[in-house]
Amino acid sequence: MDFLKLIQSLDELLYEIMSWLVFYPVTLWRALTKPLKMMDYSEAELGDPAEQQYSDTLSPPLFLLLTVALTHAVELSLVGQDQLVTDRTGLSVFISDDSSLILIRVAFFSIFPLIMAARMVRARHVKLDRGPLKPPFYSQCYVTAPFAMIISAASILMRMGRIEWEVAGLALLVFALLWFGTLQILWFAHHLRTGYWRAAGHASRAMVEALVLFTVVSQIFR
Repeated sequence: MDFLKLIQSLDELLYEIMSWLVFYPVTLWRALTKPLKMMDYSEAELGDPAEQQYSDTLSPPLFLLLTVALTHAVELSLVGQDQLVTDRTGLSVFISDDSSLILIRVAFFSIFPLIMAARMVRARHVKLDRGPLKPPFYSQCYVTAPFAMIISAASILMRMGRIEWEVAGLALLVFALLWFGTLQILWFAHHLRTGYWRAAGHASRAMVEALVLFTVVSQIFR
């Protein structure tokens, strides 16, 4: 009986993993072309029963995780292993392989949805706990994944060793920050029902906090 349950679990696991081949491109396309709608969709899906949530897309945290993993695979094929794996300084001694590096990067990029979600909860004057924090955090994961992909692409270009690639990487980095920042202003304005200037204040504060925390934490591992 236990063996049959194991087989059934493997069946479900295999189907789930293979379904990513369909739903990852769908989710990525929607996140790139209709990011604000995807953020609203994420919050709406959390109101459904657990078994019916995100039935036609990937869940936001899983989408972020797979995006970081895929960009790491591209990085390995184009510029080789990251120094965090090869160096043995600082906390990088705990990063011994690609799996641990991917998990660390997911944690790094998760700083952005966490800080943005916390700022939204505070701006709504709601008590900061797990309940109110989860919907905006999930929403933010849908736009953080493309943001992480573009940032990673910029990093790869700047490591290619030629000045023109470095300039292209820097331009892509600036584009990523402007794209992500603009989305945050629109998101805060829509959900707080406020003007763009006030929304820009919330977005800028959260963006600065996230960038500072991201930089500080990343330097600890160098």
